[in-house]
Amino acid sequence: MKQVLQSLNDGTTEIAEVPVPRIKSGQLLIETSKTLVSAGTERMLVEFGKGNWLQKARQQPDKVRMVLDKLRTDGVLPTIDAVLNKLDQPLPLGYCNVGRVVEVGAALAGFEPGDRVISNGKHAEVVGVPINLCARVPESVSDDEAAFTVLGAIALQGVRLAQPTLGETVVVTGLGLVGLITVQLLRANGCRVLGLDFDERKLALAREFGAEVVNLAAGQDPVTTAWQYSRQRGVDAVIVTAATSSSEPIHQAATMCRKRGRIVLVGVTGLELSRDDFFKKELTFQVSASYGPGRYDPNYEEKGQDYPVGFVRWTEQRNFEAVLDMMADKRIDVRPLISHRFGIAEADKAYDLISGSEPSLGIVLDYPGIRIDTTARTVPLVQTMPTGAAPSISVIGAGNYASAILLPAFRKTGAHLRSIASSGGVTGLHAGRKFGFAETTTDSDHIFADPGTDAVVITTQHDSHAHFVRKALAAGKHVFVEKPLCLTLAELAAIEADYGAAADAGRAPCLMVGFNRRFAPHVQRMKSMLAVINEPRAFVMTVNAGAIPADHWTQDQAAGGGRLVGEACHFIDLLRYLAGAPVTGWSRSAMQSPLADTVSIQLEFADGSIGTVHYLANGNKAVSKERLEVFTSGRILQLDNFRTLTAHGWSRAKTMRLWRQDKGQSACTQAFVDAVAKGGPPPIAIDEIFEVSRLSIEIAGGGR
Repeated sequence: MKQVLQSLNDGTTEIAEVPVPRIKSGQLLIETSKTLVSAGTERMLVEFGKGNWLQKARQQPDKVRMVLDKLRTDGVLPTIDAVLNKLDQPLPLGYCNVGRVVEVGAALAGFEPGDRVISNGKHAEVVGVPINLCARVPESVSDDEAAFTVLGAIALQGVRLAQPTLGETVVVTGLGLVGLITVQLLRANGCRVLGLDFDERKLALAREFGAEVVNLAAGQDPVTTAWQYSRQRGVDAVIVTAATSSSEPIHQAATMCRKRGRIVLVGVTGLELSRDDFFKKELTFQVSASYGPGRYDPNYEEKGQDYPVGFVRWTEQRNFEAVLDMMADKRIDVRPLISHRFGIAEADKAYDLISGSEPSLGIVLDYPGIRIDTTARTVPLVQTMPTGAAPSISVIGAGNYASAILLPAFRKTGAHLRSIASSGGVTGLHAGRKFGFAETTTDSDHIFADPGTDAVVITTQHDSHAHFVRKALAAGKHVFVEKPLCLTLAELAAIEADYGAAADAGRAPCLMVGFNRRFAPHVQRMKSMLAVINEPRAFVMTVNAGAIPADHWTQDQAAGGGRLVGEACHFIDLLRYLAGAPVTGWSRSAMQSPLADTVSIQLEFADGSIGTVHYLANGNKAVSKERLEVFTSGRILQLDNFRTLTAHGWSRAKTMRLWRQDKGQSACTQAFVDAVAKGGPPPIAIDEIFEVSRLSIEIAGGGR
């Protein structure tokens, strides 16, 4: 299918051939008929992409601070790699979509195949959208009109926050698409409206919708006009829908407001506010969060948990419905807002238009229709596969870690990269083209059924790991799964049973978890140095993990399993490897919520060694993330952030320093590929994988 992608690196727009997305639980799969280009938002994204590094940095100072923190702790080269990888990711454009439902996700009610719906789906021939971000289109509303629904909801939420009452005077600053819809909503609400803009064509439309206007390009004074229009009292409210880096619209809004007036920012402006402007009049200032309540709440948007109507009357979805109702009643007329129309195959012309000097307003993209079948879910990328004895690897999951770390490492191994799967299609397409895969797909079953795939690499969200591992084992594939192996003891028992059955049948595949730190060059040096000492060791592992928001998916016990299962397993495995003996006992101490992911884990080993893992979420990012100290036989080893290893008490032992951090990912993936190619034992003993996985789950649960 065709989809519009934009490069954050250079701002170029591409109409790419992307696999049809796989529907997820809680989603509708929609075949698109129309989408609307949001000129304001999408122009800013294109301009950001076209900017140089300095211009990008000025627009995102918070990201600059994160880069500087990483630079101090990890060094120059890893930081440059991380920045380049982030900018290299393609951005799917669009959020105003109309189409018909093709498939309804599991356990969903209220929608059926064939329903005509709007959503915040992308510019793509087929989109998968969570149910709370969709609404059914009334029969009397055309597809062209319905394409404006999401923008209409943005305008409606701004109006709701302004709380206008019948007869009030309201100024709308910026008469783009959102501004012109805002004018109509205010007029329908019985308000007197004054519109401000530089474009005479937009001002003329505002007049048609019943507003008085101020032509800023002609030098008209908006403040003086607003005072006259409000009968010298000051306006009751100002809704700013403009997009500018200047703070002048907010200053003007404060100046033209009456005492205790309201200002709502819907667009994007500078926010250098004058306290004096707001203090004397006791003004209210609020920033609107897009479509309404539920926006940026993963429980609402992704999991479909609606807010009770008795407590939250107007959610995102209910705002969509209200806009559609007003379109059906002809209280909102968006037809005059359409200035251009292009087919999806010519979408790049739309972006040339909004980036150029030619006037435009509402740009509608038309879609011819697409046949959705199994072949539409796989897109070939190269004509022929390489030949040779190297094993063929297929990958499920193409997220940030996979693209930045794992896939470059697997490419270096010399393995044939056969197929890469992602649920939405875009990340898989990008990674497939970048690393030389033969094809990309959104159908993971295609990979398990492929006789040409020798091994499957799983790098998806944690809650899917056990499912995919078991499918790979059932298909007779070798498996590399990024940690964790699974999230529950029941899942672990099922995997052990599947592996045991395969082993009993004489076809045990190589099953490996990405516990890469044991393969790091510093750790290999430590292992060899400790091998000559026959005394127990004391390990102190300090992990300055940093805080993660409580609503991040890794903190969700069902989706991510929590940080101990999801990441602290690395350090349990590392100490288990260096001790060279099974864990015989453990205990843990954890801080109370909201710092429950700040934990100290104590381990006892069969050889008498002891270890402590301090996993800390309450530190500072200016300090390196990982530090390991080993005490034994009057000697000490200190490993700092996988860059420097210092030995104390070893004669003639030199400090080992690397130019860049090396956590062992390349050596880890190479060991797996070599084991698959040669048929030797797995790089990590299967008993150790199961032991560490069980320990991690038990420790995370706080009990056996």
